[in-house]
Amino acid sequence: MTPLIIVNNPSDWDLELDNIRVIAAKNYLSDVSADYPDKVRVYNLCRSYKYQSSGYYVSLLAEARGHKPMPGIATIEDMKSQTMVRFVSDDLDDLIQSSLAPIKSDTFTLSIYFGRNMAKRYERLCTHIHASFQAPLARAQFVFLGDRWVLKQFVPIPASEVPAEHRPFLAQVMRDYFAGKKPAVPKKFKPRYDLAILYNPTETDSPSDEKALAKFVKAGESLGIGCELITRQDYAHLAEFDALFIRETTNVNHHTYRFSRRATAEGLVVIDDPDSILKCTNKVYLAELLSRHNLPGPKTMIIHKDNLRKVTAELGYPCVLKQPDGSFSTGVLKVSSEEELIKVAGKLLEKSDLVIAQQFMQTEFDWRIGIIDQKPLYACKYFMARKHWQIINRGGDGKESFGQSETIPVELVPKNVLKTALKIANLMGNGLYGVDMKQIGNECVVIEVNDNPSIDSGFEDALLKDELYLRIMSVFLKRMEDKKKGF
Repeated sequence: MTPLIIVNNPSDWDLELDNIRVIAAKNYLSDVSADYPDKVRVYNLCRSYKYQSSGYYVSLLAEARGHKPMPGIATIEDMKSQTMVRFVSDDLDDLIQSSLAPIKSDTFTLSIYFGRNMAKRYERLCTHIHASFQAPLARAQFVFLGDRWVLKQFVPIPASEVPAEHRPFLAQVMRDYFAGKKPAVPKKFKPRYDLAILYNPTETDSPSDEKALAKFVKAGESLGIGCELITRQDYAHLAEFDALFIRETTNVNHHTYRFSRRATAEGLVVIDDPDSILKCTNKVYLAELLSRHNLPGPKTMIIHKDNLRKVTAELGYPCVLKQPDGSFSTGVLKVSSEEELIKVAGKLLEKSDLVIAQQFMQTEFDWRIGIIDQKPLYACKYFMARKHWQIINRGGDGKESFGQSETIPVELVPKNVLKTALKIANLMGNGLYGVDMKQIGNECVVIEVNDNPSIDSGFEDALLKDELYLRIMSVFLKRMEDKKKGF
């Protein structure tokens, strides 16, 4: 991407950098007919990002023009939000304490230039803060409260306020930063769009294995989409892409949700979108949704500390307790007596004010109906693990065993199963979902809706093969093209 430096007054900028255009904010804002390259990255170094200031409008209009601003409007709002500042402070607490431990004063200000600082000992902290607040030049202000350091404020540094002794360092940082954006290996083709696939290479129960991820990349390239595998360390580079595909287990109190939220705010096409993550990761929401729309689910109670003893009369035993945001069978426990209920529920209620209790339904297998863009994609039967009531058996020794799976043609799925799966998934949104259901005779009930269902090589793709990956990438392609047209 071609870099543009936007400042209030070009005379404030005396750094000599090759192939960099420096433009006055008033010129950038007023010259709507300027001839810019196809892909532009705007670095907003204005004095203020205050609402309706020229700095604010630079980032706002950059987004409207299809340029990629740093900071974007979402970052500007996050920088002003004490909630977001506090969230980042909590998230980086260990790193903040270890980095600032030698400081004896009660306040400390850290100058962050494109994620770096002149003092090497603060560089790791600067990198992580820059990943959360993507501003080119900024000050992180810390205060010592009680027994620990806390990030208090994050504010921009205008180009005119960079100390003279820091400017040679800043110039080198920017040369390194812009050079780092160039791909180390030339791409075999020039992609029409760029898609980031967020994954965690160390995750045990990843939604997609390495072979599946490679097939997603290949399918994307066949459609003119350049796909790049990224990790949580690449948060600062999200705005360089046109779309984000999350292939890491999601949760609201997790970096996957922050990636989704930021990508959406930056105008990227996103699967899983933040709304789907919020809805699908909470079983309390699902229980209410099923009830409201009169869709079949197991008999359910939303329990809290005051109604625990009503479970016996309402559901009987055995019954199943579910942590609201559990995934991959974690936080799902079967209890067989009131005594066991009170013990297990007590532990779950320490983490959440509400817990789901459901009647126990023994079946040989669970249906999983994969749905994308409100259309069925694949269907699987996941059989229970041997001598266990779930498809995953997590032993006390840390070992896991899985039941077998069988992929079924969508047209052979019982009509009521498919119809119900589509209804509940479409209430969640138009993303990629996996609806888990149990079937007893001709009756079916919804157990769960997953916002990032498993797609592993040799399992979910057993029938469609490479076509499954092409269908998913085709959805991304259509949405990116629609966004480009302004739809």
